[in-house]
Amino acid sequence: MSRLDRQSFLGANSDAILEGATIGIVGLGGGGSHVAQQTAHMGVGGYVNADPDVIEDTNTNRLIGGTLADVDARMPKVAIAARLIRGLDPGARIISVQDDWHNAVADLKRCTVIVGAVDGFREREQLERFARRHLIPYIDIGMDVHDLGKQGYLVSGQVILSMPGAPCMRCCGFITDERLEQEARKYGAAGSRPQVVWSNGVLASTAVGLLTQVLTPWYANPPAFVFLDYDGNKGTVTRNARMDLLKDHVCPHHPPDETGDPLFDIRKQNFAPRPVPAPPSIPPLPWWRRLWIRLTGWMS
Repeated sequence: MSRLDRQSFLGANSDAILEGATIGIVGLGGGGSHVAQQTAHMGVGGYVNADPDVIEDTNTNRLIGGTLADVDARMPKVAIAARLIRGLDPGARIISVQDDWHNAVADLKRCTVIVGAVDGFREREQLERFARRHLIPYIDIGMDVHDLGKQGYLVSGQVILSMPGAPCMRCCGFITDERLEQEARKYGAAGSRPQVVWSNGVLASTAVGLLTQVLTPWYANPPAFVFLDYDGNKGTVTRNARMDLLKDHVCPHHPPDETGDPLFDIRKQNFAPRPVPAPPSIPPLPWWRRLWIRLTGWMS
């Protein structure tokens, strides 16, 4: 009995699809560490993990797999993720890049899906553009905590699936020139953003569901564009109204000469288990040769 038997509803060949897939996780903090853990539980076989940082004490409220001993050792976040993954799949194919993802593009090009768990809008836009250029589905997750004054705080976030040829994050209004300009003015002055483990977990779990939807024949005709809003105060994840407004929208921000084939859909590609090559057969030595070796201890 396989440890993955209870997820067989994902499709008859889902184990092989997930094992053969390679996912990129950019940002291995609160959101990305959840993604690494959950995909390892599901049986994803390959990873390109990129994050330049080491774990700090302030990360321990949300970084899955991180320990106080790791803080003392200044353990890289990508090393913590690799340890977490290999605890479930010792044979996982892992490329750990303790660097900015821009210096990991050669490895990220190999990915079947990329999940971005980064802080800035500029980083998101660059990641999405990179993914579009190489026909890679991109899933973006992010959260923030807003001070409402006397009313307390609002925990909110989003999960967006951006497929080649489908609406992008500019199409849905999530990335705008105004937001990029505001971010540029605040760069270096914003400080650390508030983060909590449960909201990161909700967003990451939703993203892993979309990743599974992209890779496996889970159900017929899943949407190519997904924009979900998270309200941590209400405990809800809801469809953003722009999903319906952009149903037949043609993205003008990533033209075919940048995107490649806009009709490419990874969910329509054929996956099959990777054949394991048999070891080369070595014919047995004739009896007289074996006798000669045993008597002389020598083999020409």
